Amino acid sequence: MTGTEPSENATNTASISMNTANTSRVVGPDTADHAATIKGQDAPRALGDGEFPVPPSGRLTAREKKWIVYDVGNSAFVLLSTAVIPIYAKSLMPADGNIVSAWGYAQTIASLVIALLMPLLGSIADVQGMKVKFFLGFFGTGVVTCCAMALPLTWLPFLVVYVLATIGLNGSLTFYDSMLIDTTSNERMDKVSSHGYGWGYVGSTIPFIFCIALIFGGPALFDWSTVACTRVSFVITAVWWVAFTIPLLTSYRQVHYRATRDHTREAVRGTFAELSSTLRKLVRNRPLWMFMVAFFFYIDAVNTVISMSTSYGTQLGIDSTQLVIALLVTQFVAFPCAILYGRMAGRFGCKPMIVAAVVAYMCIVFFAAFFLKSAAEFWILAILVGMFQGGIQALSRSYYGKIIPKEHANEYYGLYDIFGKTASILGTFLVATTTTLTGNASLGVLSIAILLVVALVFLTLQKDPTKTA
Repeated sequence: MTGTEPSENATNTASISMNTANTSRVVGPDTADHAATIKGQDAPRALGDGEFPVPPSGRLTAREKKWIVYDVGNSAFVLLSTAVIPIYAKSLMPADGNIVSAWGYAQTIASLVIALLMPLLGSIADVQGMKVKFFLGFFGTGVVTCCAMALPLTWLPFLVVYVLATIGLNGSLTFYDSMLIDTTSNERMDKVSSHGYGWGYVGSTIPFIFCIALIFGGPALFDWSTVACTRVSFVITAVWWVAFTIPLLTSYRQVHYRATRDHTREAVRGTFAELSSTLRKLVRNRPLWMFMVAFFFYIDAVNTVISMSTSYGTQLGIDSTQLVIALLVTQFVAFPCAILYGRMAGRFGCKPMIVAAVVAYMCIVFFAAFFLKSAAEFWILAILVGMFQGGIQALSRSYYGKIIPKEHANEYYGLYDIFGKTASILGTFLVATTTTLTGNASLGVLSIAILLVVALVFLTLQKDPTKTA
């Protein structure tokens, strides 16, 4: 791995000094510097502590591991949201209630809030020391409201609290994703990001298995109702989430930023101007905006399949026990597949592996629409999703981190969230509305294939900036 030469260090130091003196001028990489960054020439020696430079095939460093374990913590809530919470929400609804529609609208609202907030807050968070503060705010909101989901006794208040918890989760993930560029080098991003998703999948099964055992065995062992046991599982998940966030909080340092703490007020006042400037730069960067459009469409399919799978299976009448066990198997399948995807990206390239996953998701959507009728088919669907879900999410995160200016990482990841969360709004709204109008959830699922085709077209047309000439 090629490190940064002393002369380049001096240049970077001078750039930071200029930025401190005049925060109205954002100091970012020029064309040459950015080209070097894209090619993986920016090994971040500024992180210090002897960890860098580290070869791409080297073992994970202590800082990388501490970043990874946050995926283990928050994924427990994601898994509970996928497998248990929709079933619990359905139990709170009237007999004629449609959980697919209600769940779709809840996901849409949460995604819309994040899509509106993140660009602005992300730009402010690019100020030195602000990223971790915003991360803490959203993380704390998510944990508190995860516990608070145990309080509502009817379905509508429950979904309101769930929406707040989802906003907290997704908000924290925006800042967490942008921490990747401060944690490792370009050459190791695919590996580190894939390990994050991989260990997140398998780690989340530990509290999940405990919660499931409590839900199914608690009534007999403790003489509690199933509802009471489910509510306790929300608290258990929150505690797990907190425990695996502490290592990240104790180790993280923001290396890339556009202004210092002393100039926070001036930087905040200039946020809207900086955001407008970033949007103009994005439009002029053809490979970047083409990837963003493709990402918008394919992540729509991924997020919709993840968030709607259990509610879809419940609406088809599949037994809740079968749904939960199948989704648990998904986590174990996703663990090695996500890490394998990171390794394959090193061999075949990040973008080709993303394209392969998009094609796979097209097959998954057609299978769900035409063949998913029983628990056996749901098991097949769960395994197929597990094979590609972590890979496409991890490589999208790392690929994006390679092609953006590091000093504006939060701002760009805020835009990344606009595309990702707005896509979630479109996908879940499309499924919910189509299901409501036609009474056929399969037609809603089938519509996702159109989005995947559009994504594939843009990925095919985009020139990969990480490829050397």
